[in-house]
Amino acid sequence: MYNIKLLNNISDIIYTQLTPDTFQITEDLENAHGVMVRSANMRDMELPSKLLGIARCGAGVNNIPLDKCTKQGIVVFNTPGANANAVKELVLASLFLTSRKIYEGIEWVKTLKDKGNDIPKLIEKGKSAFTGPEVTGKKLGVIGLGAIGALVANDAHGIGMDVTGYDPFISVKAAWSLSRDVHRADCLESLLAESDYISIHIPLTPETYDYIDKKAFSKMKKGARLLNFSRGELVNTEDLLAAVDDGIVSVYATDFPNEQMLDNENVIPIPHLGASTPESEDNCALMASNQLQTYIETGNIINSVNFPHCEMPKLEHLRITVAHQNVPNMVSQITSHLADSNINIANMMNKSKGNTAYTIIDIDGEAPSELLQSILDIDGVIKVRVLP
Repeated sequence: MYNIKLLNNISDIIYTQLTPDTFQITEDLENAHGVMVRSANMRDMELPSKLLGIARCGAGVNNIPLDKCTKQGIVVFNTPGANANAVKELVLASLFLTSRKIYEGIEWVKTLKDKGNDIPKLIEKGKSAFTGPEVTGKKLGVIGLGAIGALVANDAHGIGMDVTGYDPFISVKAAWSLSRDVHRADCLESLLAESDYISIHIPLTPETYDYIDKKAFSKMKKGARLLNFSRGELVNTEDLLAAVDDGIVSVYATDFPNEQMLDNENVIPIPHLGASTPESEDNCALMASNQLQTYIETGNIINSVNFPHCEMPKLEHLRITVAHQNVPNMVSQITSHLADSNINIANMMNKSKGNTAYTIIDIDGEAPSELLQSILDIDGVIKVRVLP
């Protein structure tokens, strides 16, 4: 029986995926074989030695200590695309919010309370303060063309916007999903200079921290509207507020506001609602539980952020999985130990990702504990598992 710890409220749909004769929910992290998490901060948590995998119900993993997990052989999964439609819808809504002063207008109307029969007249007189341009025909620049960025680009084009995308690392899958009418920018600077609206859809990494900073703002068209529904730290707050004061950014809408922004009338602070739909929560939970269950039961890795994609059909053979450093001669050392134990390899797969690698070996016969320990003792091996 495998124990799964839920660090947040996770959709009950997971119980249709996690078979009750194999998995049970635990309140005790110390005894957990798997963890499912949404927003809980795991960076300072002690991770138990028996923990095999962490499934993040969403795309971002900056609340999970990836380096620590990798060193302990803990596979971290995310759910790319599962909440893409929900985030896309909020981005599209925010395009209108940044243009038409809807948010400001609503707040103003609330101040007319107790004006009685004068309210209609006051509204007609005051509504001119909340005029704004239509988005049709305007230029939208989309930074990052993954699952969410591609949907935003396609649907923005569908409402009549002139859309340009920038993503030097676009995947083949994303490229195929992108409308042929979406233009491709050769560099970030050209997108910033030409766009009336800019929407950010890239992950937060050490390389993308403060991705939009003073230098980027200096390249923008004056009066641009900026939308950030990826991660708050992608935009340097101090530089942003300076750009707002200078009129470079006319409106900033974000799903990740901070205290410095809250009293700025040109910032639309939205609580983290991007994936807050029942459909998105179900999609993320189902995808995360499926990936976690698959890894625990078969050793196959799908959609991991710290280990390579490694998927081999699980047949009747005993399976050994080895998480190890991506260094020369590692696979030959592992197979030599099998040969020394007179064990035949029925099937094998090895994949790598950066400095980390993962090997699946299906064998004929049994795997003595002495053999497993000898593999674990190889310099550079992180974790060894046996799956019947």
